Amino acid sequence: MPSPLSIATWNINSVRLRRGLVEQLVDRYDPDIICLQETKCQDGHFPSSDFRKRGYAHIAVNGGKGGYHGVGVLSRLPLLEVERHDFCGKGDPRHIAVTVGTASGPVRIHNFYVPAGGDEPDPEINPKFAHKLSFLDEMTAWLPTASAGVPDIVVGDLNVAPYETDVWSHKALLKVVSHTPVECDALEALRLAGGWVDVARRFVPIEEMLFTWWSYRAKDWRAANRGRRLDHVWAHPTLAARAVDFSVLKDARDWSRPSDHVPVIARFQV
Repeated sequence: MPSPLSIATWNINSVRLRRGLVEQLVDRYDPDIICLQETKCQDGHFPSSDFRKRGYAHIAVNGGKGGYHGVGVLSRLPLLEVERHDFCGKGDPRHIAVTVGTASGPVRIHNFYVPAGGDEPDPEINPKFAHKLSFLDEMTAWLPTASAGVPDIVVGDLNVAPYETDVWSHKALLKVVSHTPVECDALEALRLAGGWVDVARRFVPIEEMLFTWWSYRAKDWRAANRGRRLDHVWAHPTLAARAVDFSVLKDARDWSRPSDHVPVIARFQV
């Protein structure tokens, strides 16, 4: 008999600084699994004990040695398998995958923090942008076959807003990193290569604007509403067919000392 599974993804922008916001997410929405990005925390400093007290007994992290980037997974369900994949040979902690058991069988969840890419959308003069494009290329080569026949879900801050309604102004952002044609094409090629369904756009029509990130630079982010959809949930078609809800928790952008990203939650009957 299928049972509910809720998965939250959130670029927390420092898990130690914003640990209380994660706890607020738990208190209000109680997701089964929380995937965090940009944790900015070495593995040994991750506040696991605080989250275990909130019911997340199963925790996997990839924070590296320098305290930059970083991803982590908090789970109420036992983790059957954990994997960390290195992209571009840089040793950046930008990926972690976990497998959990459900009534319908195992499900694999890939949690990503794709490089932002800097400011100049030219790989010839901007090594950060070149890194981003290489990262997406390596994802496309590796990820579609990475789950070994297990239905998978891909979440995280993919740092690309691929569709015209994923940004506040398609025309204004065509030459801005995160919405340039080369990035949008690369991300869509990746999604299609793995056959994943964009869960957000199953519930929010492509004609409607949908954002998950708002810059700190705006004095009144709501009034300006110059957002982008950088945070994504993709699902294997068998799982996407079981998706029952999708939410962007926009109000979290008003929480005390917020991240510039807000949590996204997808719910499945599995």
